[in-house]
Amino acid sequence: MTTFPDLERYANSQQQQNSLNQELNIAAVDYSLLTDLYQLTMAACYTGEGIEQKQASFELFVRRLPEGFGYLIAMGLAQALEYLQKLRFSQSQIAALQSTGIFTHASDRFWSLLADGCFTGDVWAVPEGTAVFANQPLLRIEAPLWQAQLVETYLLNTINYQTLIASKAARIRDVAGEQATLLEFGTRRAFSPQGSLWAARAALAGGLDSTSNVLAALQLNQKPSGTMAHALVMALSAIEGTETQAFSAFHRYFPGATLLIDTYDTIAAAQRLAEKVNSGEMHLTGVRLDSGDLVSLSKEVRSLLPSVTIFASGDLDEWEIARLKAAGAQIDGYGLGTKLVTGTPVNGVYKLVEIDGIPVMKESRDKATYPGRKQIFRSFAGGTIKVDRLGLATESPVGEEPLLQLVMKAGKQQKPLESIERIRQRTAASVASLPEETRRLNHPVSVKVEISAALQELTQETKKRTAEAQRAQR
Repeated sequence: MTTFPDLERYANSQQQQNSLNQELNIAAVDYSLLTDLYQLTMAACYTGEGIEQKQASFELFVRRLPEGFGYLIAMGLAQALEYLQKLRFSQSQIAALQSTGIFTHASDRFWSLLADGCFTGDVWAVPEGTAVFANQPLLRIEAPLWQAQLVETYLLNTINYQTLIASKAARIRDVAGEQATLLEFGTRRAFSPQGSLWAARAALAGGLDSTSNVLAALQLNQKPSGTMAHALVMALSAIEGTETQAFSAFHRYFPGATLLIDTYDTIAAAQRLAEKVNSGEMHLTGVRLDSGDLVSLSKEVRSLLPSVTIFASGDLDEWEIARLKAAGAQIDGYGLGTKLVTGTPVNGVYKLVEIDGIPVMKESRDKATYPGRKQIFRSFAGGTIKVDRLGLATESPVGEEPLLQLVMKAGKQQKPLESIERIRQRTAASVASLPEETRRLNHPVSVKVEISAALQELTQETKKRTAEAQRAQR
């Protein structure tokens, strides 16, 4: 069995520095290695060919929206910028890479590049919370080729996932209405501990009110929210005698807290609570329903507890909330978990559009791209998006708003990070600006994205140049 002593030493040293790494958790010191192998092998090849410092532009966009979506809400930029600012290779990481034997033929300059390098490029991006559509760049990297190539994997990871969650959260808020209380409960169903933090952030920025994830809430300067689990009701009922005694015990420590009332008989629990509330023995702010026919149960509970907030949970999403509302359910708030933090992925891609000043494009069937550095130009009519135009970054049309902004210059962030509240406000405004047919759940129609005359001309010129080059090599 082949062993790599340097690799083992690296792993051991990292565990000593941060014991959390024993569980494969992510620390900023590991950002450089959190990439796909081919990013590093391509960077090594670029270095060997002497083109690693050529200026390159890559754009991150979605070829098509997830099925049933009329729009996406851009999210994940804050974590992308943090990553770019902290990207470094330590000597132990370089030694670990060398010990794999994969880079035997890489030039010495490649190792020097990693040892001395950091991200020095520019980043253009649409602000988080902005509605975007297919083939529109959410982000553009302009940097030396090796840097722009290396960062692809992490950028796609954070932006794809957070954009999905923010988009789902925005749709849920749009369906539930501004008065509904929406809580993110997805940590236990998120794809990883790291994913749960990103999901909580994106959900809040996409329109939800709070999260049950304590770490995410406190890191984002938010107040976590939650209720209780059936386990508490069962445990205290078994030991102290009754479900009502379990509720009273919980209220001794958390007065007025929302109570989960469907462990045994939902209506019977509501009746007993109503007696205590009406007699003045108990102050109750809310109850949660987690199972059963939520429409009929919520109506019965409302009749018993007319002034108490009713929450519902249990694999809810925007379609189920729309169904509940249409059926007249008496529900004031929703806990969103599994179907919020999972689902059909946002299939964002990251493609080279310009190298050393030369526009390039991919011409593969069904995967063709547009060449050159681009900008999204948006126009409105009566506060509603009228049309989006995808054009060249060098265009300056009148009466249209350019969406991509310079957020990082020469590796330095240009603006302070925005608060969750500010991004949430932008999300709400973005959704409100969408045409009704774009917001609807059933058969949505995306905003029309036109291709500017200048971009169409560049596309034809690039295809012609590529065709001539292909003929010349035959």
